[in-house]
Amino acid sequence: MLKIGIIMGSTRPNRHSDQVAKWVYEIAKKRAEVEFEIIDLRDYNLPLFDEPLPPSTHKYEHEYTKRWSEKIESLDGYIFVTPEYNHSLPGVLKNALDFIYQEWNNKAAAFVSYGSSGGVRAVEQLRQIMAEFQIADVRTNVTLSIFTDFENFSTFKPNPVQERTLNTMLDQLILWSTALKNIRK
Repeated sequence: MLKIGIIMGSTRPNRHSDQVAKWVYEIAKKRAEVEFEIIDLRDYNLPLFDEPLPPSTHKYEHEYTKRWSEKIESLDGYIFVTPEYNHSLPGVLKNALDFIYQEWNNKAAAFVSYGSSGGVRAVEQLRQIMAEFQIADVRTNVTLSIFTDFENFSTFKPNPVQERTLNTMLDQLILWSTALKNIRK
């Protein structure tokens, strides 16, 4: 069975990523062929990258890095739920990505983003990062506006069309994750 992690890309107080990740999870878990799991970066408490050796060596000194490595290694694909901060992805997400390397390789990723412009600039940068990690990112991504998909800029109430887009994205992610799992074998 495929295992896909829904990674929340923000650790801020009053963040929206928990609401969005739960919405993604509730829709995704209806698919019997895949196991989905929400991964909260708060649970890993990664400091600014501090391993003495480059991640590509796969030789980690710190227990928090080893724990993060094991979680990411156990997954076949990823859905990154990310806000857009200052036309980019959050630093905490970039830091978490940079802590490890091989664990990301030859897997698939999809994006659910939000912000004043739907988070599209964060996703553009994530796509470049995915290429370096040898992650195949799918074409369709869900872009949520803080103006139309959040009531009073805080309570997540997505437009119904967003669920159709999410399901299309999930179809693509499952297809690519399945293909890449076979390649990794």
